Amino acid sequence: MKAKTDSDFIYQLISEGEHLQQDFKFEISDVYKIAKSLSAFANTSGGRLLIGVKDNGKIAGVRSEEEIYMIEAAATLYCKPEVPLSMQTFTVEGRTVLIAHIPEGTHKPYCAKDENGKQWAYIRIADENILASPVHLKIWKQTGSPRGALLRYSEQEEILLHYLQEHEYITLNRYCKLARISKIKAETTLARFIRFKLIEIVFENRKFQFRLLPDVPLL
Repeated sequence: MKAKTDSDFIYQLISEGEHLQQDFKFEISDVYKIAKSLSAFANTSGGRLLIGVKDNGKIAGVRSEEEIYMIEAAATLYCKPEVPLSMQTFTVEGRTVLIAHIPEGTHKPYCAKDENGKQWAYIRIADENILASPVHLKIWKQTGSPRGALLRYSEQEEILLHYLQEHEYITLNRYCKLARISKIKAETTLARFIRFKLIEIVFENRKFQFRLLPDVPLL
């Protein structure tokens, strides 16, 4: 059986296109954008960056070792906590393609600095890096703490479940108005229900919404 060459391997990856766990980068010229990608992969399910590959899948090649330095700087200096990664180089048609492998992080949220020094957490949805919602932040904050058991629902929690038994989705703002509670209280409740596998968070029409999971008992 013929062994796979670097070219075979890279072309196989390119044929997959950009997706949840893969992104193409023609060049590394903006450390802030790279930090955003690293944050998104680490906060979701990990992934890889193919550097030296255009959005259309054409191979341009890595132009200098400066690009390797910028990725390392993005991971260590522009992400908090640091995003672990490993890198490999492959030669295809005389050009160098760099792959940066990012595992799913164990210390979420991983935040990326912007041009003003502010830190933002991102997640990966399909082939996009999306700013994480306040509910995601609450989920990560609650993870690791004892989950306990839901013995009974509060009035505000019952409002949420009743609404979702009659409607497909609810937004954070809608829940706040229905239950007459603060955003912080609503975010905490939604995050807790996600951890208890009662509801799930979905990204529809460019916004985060929440829906009941199948097989949740009716009130």
